[in-house]
Parts: sequence; structure tokens; C-alpha cells
Amino acid sequence: MSSIVFLEVESDDNKEVQTKYRKSLVLSEKLQDKGVLERCKNAEILSTFIYSQLTKKDLDALPKLKLVAARSVGYDHIDMEECRKRGITVCNVPDYGSHVIAEHVFALLLSALRHIAEADDRVEGGTFDYHGLRGMALRGKTIGIVGTGKIGRRVAQIAHGFGMKILANDHARVAELEDLLGVTYVELPELFSQSDIITLHIPALKETEHIINAKAFAAMRKGVVLVNTARGSLIDSDALLKALKSGKVAHALLDVLEHEQNFKENKELIKLPNVVSTPHIAFYADDSMKNMYIDCFESIDQFLAGKEPEHTVKPRT
Repeated sequence: MSSIVFLEVESDDNKEVQTKYRKSLVLSEKLQDKGVLERCKNAEILSTFIYSQLTKKDLDALPKLKLVAARSVGYDHIDMEECRKRGITVCNVPDYGSHVIAEHVFALLLSALRHIAEADDRVEGGTFDYHGLRGMALRGKTIGIVGTGKIGRRVAQIAHGFGMKILANDHARVAELEDLLGVTYVELPELFSQSDIITLHIPALKETEHIINAKAFAAMRKGVVLVNTARGSLIDSDALLKALKSGKVAHALLDVLEHEQNFKENKELIKLPNVVSTPHIAFYADDSMKNMYIDCFESIDQFLAGKEPEHTVKPRT
């Protein structure tokens, strides 16, 4: 069995991986699929996307593992403490496509606020009539960006181009955003109360779980638009459902869901007419997928050369 294993590789990317590492094992399945863990038991290097969980139990079944090269920004699917104890290096891809995720934020906004899907259905049905499809302009609206890392910064740049007023919240201010784009940093309660649109760009951590909850919704202005292309766990789904039904939230635009693998848990939420949901595709574009593999290969090559990979995930201090 190959000592280098790639999981969750799509057919479009298979040839590129096989060409780069000719003796590697390349599978489309995730680690938890039937028989996959057994096939990976001799892996020294394992590259996964976000759907392969690496728990203590999984790591026990991978005794030779030395490197996990995650093809993602987030690594909450990996038990980092267990990897540290076992001396397993974990790498991520810090920015394979922040711009495409930011673009998806505005794809969701424009499609929902300008009623694109409804308009298309109307025309296809033979009705060429604009009545009832009055949209909401972005110019002059206030957007609240929660998290101004790489993605949040890109969102701010696009929002500035639309002529929006920009509020932001982050533990560290970005001077360039303030100086060049007129971004105003505020505390979360003020961001909630002053924003017409709120978009989330923070990682899934214990302290960020359900950061958007009933209390947060209570602080928001009526008719707010909520966008989440980050992680589903940031939003309390039950609280969101109530906020949508009450009219507190006018639109929820969700590329991620709290219970992504359980349709029944999300059925009532995603069926609401003021919810637009996509299946975690914000990252999924041509150049972002290419960059994902380039950075992953770079980490593996550096590790094989006896160097610490540039994108090694460091313990939080």
C-alpha cells in the first residue's frame, strides 16, 4: 500500500495527483467510507479535504502517519491535540481562494436581493412581467463583516466597490481597510444593530459556536440579511428559523449549514422562501481548486525534503 494517500479527490483532479505522485493511492471517498480506513493503514502522508474526520480512533488505525496535508483553510475536522501528541505534522492551505469565496457572498446577495431565480422562473413560464420583483440595491447599505481575515478583507474590497458603508468586527484591526476602504471597526452588538447585511468570516471554534444566537438576533435590526459562507456551527439554526419566521431576518443566504449531513434537520429551514442555500460551493471555482493542490503539493514536497512545511499549523497560544 502506498505511503502517500489522497482522499476526496474528484475525477477532474485525479490525473494531476497521479502525475505528481505516481505511487500514491488516490481515492474519491472520505476516510469514514466503508473499507477506506483499512486501505489507508500504512499511510505516512495523508491528504484530505474537510469531510474526512481524523479523530483519536481514526489516528489509532493509522500508526505510520507522519503528515496530514489538509486541502482546506479550516482544520476543525482534525484532532489537533492528538496529532501533536503523536508528532504528526498538520498542514493546511491558508488561502487557496479567498477571492472566490468573497465573490460567492455577492453572488448570493445579488441573486436573492434582485430576485434572479424567481425572475428566471417567471420568464421561462411565459410571463414577462417585472411586477412584484422589486429588488434591494447594495449601494448605500451598511454591511457588517464579522472577521476580517483574508476572506473578510476581500468582501470589504467588493463592498467598497458597490458603494456600501462597511462595519467590521475582529480581535485585530486591519489598518489598510480603515485607511483605504473606510471600514469602521465596532463591537459585535453595534455591528448587529447597525447593519443591513451581516456576513460571517470566522473559523469554527468552541468560542464561536452559535455566535449568532437568539440574543444576537434580538440585537439586529428588523429585515436584516444574513450571509454565511464560513461554518454552519456559527449560527444557531433554531434561533435562525424563528428569526426568519418573525421577519427579523429578511433573507438567510447560506453556503454552509449547521447539520450539513442531515437533510431532515435542515428541511424546514432551507424550504423557507427567504432562504437561499448552496451546498458548500463558495470555495469551488477553477483557480481556487488549482491553488489548493499547488499548496498541498508544496507542503508534501517540503516535508519529504526534511523541511518543516511553510503551511504547518501552529498551536494556538
